[in-house]
Amino acid sequence: MLHRAAPCGAPSVISGALLIFAVVMLLPLDSWLEAPYNVYAEFALFLVPYLLAGYPVFVKAARNLARGNALDENYLMVVASLGAFLMVFFPESSPHMAEGAAVMLFFQVGELFEDYAVGKSRRSIKEMMDIAPSFANRLVAGGVEQVDPYEVEVGELVLVRPGERVPLDGVVVEGSSSIDSSALTGESTPSGVEPGSELISGCINISSALTMRVTKPYEDSTVSRILELVESAAEKKASAESFITRFARVYTPLVVGAAAVLAVVPPLLGWGAWGDWIFRALTFLVVSCPCALVISVPMSYFGGIGGASRLGILVKGSNYLEALSRVDTVVFDKTGTLTTGRFAVQDVACEPGWERSELLELAAHAEMHSTHPIAASVREAWEGELSACRVGEMSDVPGQGIEALVDGRRVLAGNAALMEAHGIPFTEREEAGTLLYLAVEGSYAGSILIADQVKPQSAQALAELRRAGVTRTVMLTGDSAAVAAAVAGRLGVGEYRAGLLPQGKVDSVEQPLAQRAGKGALAFVGDGVNDAPVLTRADVGIAMGAMGSDAAIEAADVVLMDDDPRSIARALRLARKTQRIVWENIVFALGVKVGILVLAALGIANMWLAVFGDVGVAALAILNALRAMSVAGLR
Repeated sequence: MLHRAAPCGAPSVISGALLIFAVVMLLPLDSWLEAPYNVYAEFALFLVPYLLAGYPVFVKAARNLARGNALDENYLMVVASLGAFLMVFFPESSPHMAEGAAVMLFFQVGELFEDYAVGKSRRSIKEMMDIAPSFANRLVAGGVEQVDPYEVEVGELVLVRPGERVPLDGVVVEGSSSIDSSALTGESTPSGVEPGSELISGCINISSALTMRVTKPYEDSTVSRILELVESAAEKKASAESFITRFARVYTPLVVGAAAVLAVVPPLLGWGAWGDWIFRALTFLVVSCPCALVISVPMSYFGGIGGASRLGILVKGSNYLEALSRVDTVVFDKTGTLTTGRFAVQDVACEPGWERSELLELAAHAEMHSTHPIAASVREAWEGELSACRVGEMSDVPGQGIEALVDGRRVLAGNAALMEAHGIPFTEREEAGTLLYLAVEGSYAGSILIADQVKPQSAQALAELRRAGVTRTVMLTGDSAAVAAAVAGRLGVGEYRAGLLPQGKVDSVEQPLAQRAGKGALAFVGDGVNDAPVLTRADVGIAMGAMGSDAAIEAADVVLMDDDPRSIARALRLARKTQRIVWENIVFALGVKVGILVLAALGIANMWLAVFGDVGVAALAILNALRAMSVAGLR
């Protein structure tokens, strides 16, 4: 239904003008001409606007008939409207040419409504497609050359001037500026970048020129992945949408058969004139057209997907939007989802005679050459300049820590096992996180607490999920029980599972899946490679898109481009709003049609009421479907 050619507006306007002219001309016809010539003149007057408005419908009906798909809405409109004109051959029946022309005109007007609505929905989706960069300014020996982003290789330098889109993913090596990422994340506030900051393709550089080093080829870049997801979003149908499609295939032949019985059986039984029953059958056909359902249901989902994209939420298909509306259990991976995934020094406990800065300085030099995230967080916390000449002999003690000479003093930096192995008395701390104990020249100096940082939005995200109707939240992590308990308690997560391997995460999801209430659904939120199996297993897999792994984004059904856990509640609210609109349209359309069908069969409803039952209901349903695109109150 969404794939048919867009109707042309000009013929409909001309046809409408001619139809009005014909109605006006009806008034003097009876005084100018005697019967039956006045009826023939009326026939000619209404035939012109009818053919002008109906020509595209005739063509589509004939084309579908040739393809073996005759019983669609075009076929129903042709039979019903043409039948109204052919009623002129039944002298005992009043003429119905005006109704026949009006049916065709209003059917075309309904298609114009549909075309407008589809265009608006597609424009919303197309906004995501406009993020594709058309060129990249590659730095070469002779200066700058403008090339296709596909031609730039990993490691090459690219210049991004103010006002230009970032062409590929990379890292800033020179310059500071503000970046507009609203097209990707839905976040309207620009963010600042400086040397060392990550850049994702598709963003717009606002203020100053930047030089960036490319870290991914274009085909693996953020913008390329987004476009691939958007292009495939409409391919997967929701069960309600699939039901309506199947319903229309069965429903249309049934109503055609019912109309045929209504036209033939009663007059054969002597219950009235042929003309009256044929007109009732034609009215029955007009109102039975399933346009409102076939158009508005997929359009509601399409509008919901478009609205989600404006919030920086990519939904891979309407079936996942429908599943989101039923979510009552949300399971989180901790690291990178509720926490930043970046370790940072949380606290430094010093023994008498030691200062915080001294411990950080010694630990940073001892960990100077380590690539472990813990070491990086210590170096970052010290903020001073590291000097390699201050560090002498250094050795890594597997599973325990590091032993190094710093300024000629032997420094031990590691876990409790390292202290015990060297027989150093120390004060053991029971806190959530990683503890780095330090000893200098065999004497305990203090400890540094290092932990993954909780995202500032996480607590609010959990509260919004509860308000959105989520009744159960679970956090999964490979960290210790102490760390898991601390994070869960701080954020208000209902349950947690700690010390899990990837397979353990899958097993931990099985229990909540089995305990779902009624038609409730389970969503899993993750970002790492090890989350891919769980994302696939859940009813709805949600991946953090900006910083998430390719495997997680590929396995997920929904991708959050801003990495903000609050977007989960936004996605749920939008999905539930869309689902409400879908059922509003289904109940409204079926209710009105059934009522008018009964009236048509009883001879109470005329063709004008049938026109409202078809085109009017379809137009109202389409306008209602457009509400799914609105994101007001969801940000």
